Amino acid sequence: MLEFIKDFLGVLWGGISEIFIGIFKGLFDMFNFPNYYATFVKYSGGWSAGNWVVAILIVLVVVIVLAALIWLVIWGITRIVGKLRTRVVNQDLVDEIHNLKRQIIKLNQEKDRILGMKVTGLGNEGLLEDAAGEEGEKKEGEEENAPQKESRFYKLTEVDAIYASENAPHHEYDDNFTLEQLCDRIRNYAANNPERPWRKLYYEIKIIRLFIASMATSRLIILQGISGTGKTSLPECLGHFFNNETTIASVQPSWRDRTEIFGYFNEFTKRFNETEVLKKMYEATYNDDIYITVLDEMNIARVEYYFAEMLSILEMPSRAQWVIDLVPSGWPSDPKHVEKGRFRLPENMWYVGTANNDDSTFAISDKVYDRGMPININSKAAPFDAPLTENFPVNYKTLEALFAKAQEEHKVSDENLKKFEDMDDYVIAHFRLAFGNRIVKQLREFVPVYVACGGTEIDGLDYVLCNKILRKFESLNLGFIRDEIDAYIQYLSDNFGEENMTECKEYLARLKKLF
Repeated sequence: MLEFIKDFLGVLWGGISEIFIGIFKGLFDMFNFPNYYATFVKYSGGWSAGNWVVAILIVLVVVIVLAALIWLVIWGITRIVGKLRTRVVNQDLVDEIHNLKRQIIKLNQEKDRILGMKVTGLGNEGLLEDAAGEEGEKKEGEEENAPQKESRFYKLTEVDAIYASENAPHHEYDDNFTLEQLCDRIRNYAANNPERPWRKLYYEIKIIRLFIASMATSRLIILQGISGTGKTSLPECLGHFFNNETTIASVQPSWRDRTEIFGYFNEFTKRFNETEVLKKMYEATYNDDIYITVLDEMNIARVEYYFAEMLSILEMPSRAQWVIDLVPSGWPSDPKHVEKGRFRLPENMWYVGTANNDDSTFAISDKVYDRGMPININSKAAPFDAPLTENFPVNYKTLEALFAKAQEEHKVSDENLKKFEDMDDYVIAHFRLAFGNRIVKQLREFVPVYVACGGTEIDGLDYVLCNKILRKFESLNLGFIRDEIDAYIQYLSDNFGEENMTECKEYLARLKKLF
């Protein structure tokens, strides 16, 4: 039986041995350079020049083939070693992650232990106060164990202290001006002022008129266009002009929600981490100054994410509804204007977003454009001689009174309103778009103020139509509407005049050139 097993398995082993012997013998013969040399000497005796050329080419081919085999072997070994090494490194990383998780669990346990000790201490303190008759029942809306002395809103409490002191800021306002005079003074101040004589900013008067009229229409103004045209400088200059420095918040790509605007409550430290924007909002509730907050590079993150709540609140018909929830409930030590964890947004603050449209930014959605007022700044104005102009503190109530007066005295004519209604039907029929009630409301608010600022009604209508309605054409199939563009340009000329609605016509012409 043993002889059978030996002979039977010997057949298998013999075959395997022959395979390896054949492989190694073949490799040995391939790299047997003495045999190559002997063969070369044997046949090279009577070769002609052509034979030598062919022989040299064959030798080169053999050398290349052998070098390639050596490279393949080395490459294969390197790959195998690399995979083994990566597997070892990955295992080390997995082990490190497990260690970190264990440490996190230990830290959480330690945190819970410390919080438990803290709560126990606060509870004992409350019992002693109850026994002494110094502490009554917890007031409605207060959290259990809420601190009674130290405020969780450090920056807002600072503002309370400043305005409670004898040296509280106070401005003397000038109310003897018209909106047209205001626009001229802003333009001259930007170009020549004693506060910043080294910095001369030149803007077309139309841009200033659009900005002031936009303030009458929406709390959100969007300045967009190419870089370097003064989009951020304009609201910054206005802050100096109104003698109330503009707050500039640089938007980051990581902004995702409302905490980037207001801040957040830290459950561990029991403090609210306020932003400078929230602090400025709170300060605005103490006076009637005009406040401007800039969201610089606003579309480097998605505006409808971090500014969504503000868009909804600021559109509420009643300003009494401009309320946000900062924390779930109130503490006795909370700031004066934060009631039961809620804060009412100031009426005297405007938000200005600057936007560049390039590959590094997100497209601003219709939701944002519809609620805000976009202004395109795509060129620098030519320098001009401006008189030295002082800053001009303005009470926001005075400004809003001038807005209301303009909207009463310069109402959009019934003729132009009828043309807009007819145009709504035209756009629906040819482009499948509708104006909507919001845009009509903005039209009635914006155009009269633009006229009071020194503009014309037709130019105001041109601006609203181009930036609030025609802008939506970019979301359509441009190939589908191309044949309709020329007819629409002619429609504008027939209804508003050949020389009018130039901004709309230029925009439609640029849109057509995209093909």
